Amino acid sequence: MFNRKNLARNSFGVVAAVAIGLLACTPADADTFVPLPGGEMVKTLSDGTVVTVRLVGESVNINPSLGSTPVHRNAWVSGTAQVEIAGASAGSYALIVPGYTVGCQVNIAGGGVGGGVEGASDWEGNASVGGATSGELSLGPGQAKSFYILDREKADDFGSESHKVYNVVTGGNGSVAWADQTIGLTGCGGYAQARAFVSVEVVTDSVTSWVTLWGQPFSLG
Repeated sequence: MFNRKNLARNSFGVVAAVAIGLLACTPADADTFVPLPGGEMVKTLSDGTVVTVRLVGESVNINPSLGSTPVHRNAWVSGTAQVEIAGASAGSYALIVPGYTVGCQVNIAGGGVGGGVEGASDWEGNASVGGATSGELSLGPGQAKSFYILDREKADDFGSESHKVYNVVTGGNGSVAWADQTIGLTGCGGYAQARAFVSVEVVTDSVTSWVTLWGQPFSLG
């Protein structure tokens, strides 16, 4: 015999079960948004030029795993790197190079691990100098690698294609902003961390100097 009350009662039970199931799955699949403090560094060069480097509006959105395995990590990072140059000669300029260092089961709190950003001297060359321009990385335990935010394609003096990892700052100040830059990490079965850096080469009439600001390390899970 058809019973409306039984049908309604059974339908409610199905809907409730589905809702509970969705609630149970949501936390595992949800992204985690983490605001980061950024930072500021002020350095006075030997000729009196004052260089200020800032990292502002920094954040990371962490996804549990696109590969659904413990060795996969996925995150999207955003931020703005700012440079100000005061007291320099009219022909002075700076090259601003933002990026991230990513480590697998290694302490990257000291900065400079595996990236070589301060050791690179040929920013007029290809983007392969000192690191990569892709956030898709494969790292094993104890490994770290840096990658650059910028990959500016342009022709060199001979008409061949080249890629630049910097932005030229003239007129005293400049900035580079990025939004939802992917960090995709595979191969890391343990804890993983990342941190932003802003490396700046300042060139004046009398001095050439490097300044590197490191952001706060953050966990990738």
